[in-house]
Amino acid sequence: MPPQEEPTIQLDQFMKITGMVGTGGQAKLVIQDGEVLVNGIVETRRKKKLHAGDQVTFDGQTLVVEFE
Repeated sequence: MPPQEEPTIQLDQFMKITGMVGTGGQAKLVIQDGEVLVNGIVETRRKKKLHAGDQVTFDGQTLVVEFE
């Protein structure tokens, strides 16, 4: 059996789903402007794949990526 692929989510989708931003367009802008940190490092790629345990920080709020 092939190993199960680890689930991922794109940064812009994660920000929208969790309510960090209101729209995908807003996510795109704040990411491109360098306002978002992933694991403490500025991330400007909105399609950045996030894995379980990654920390996303924006506007004074930090959320941890979790999959059910």
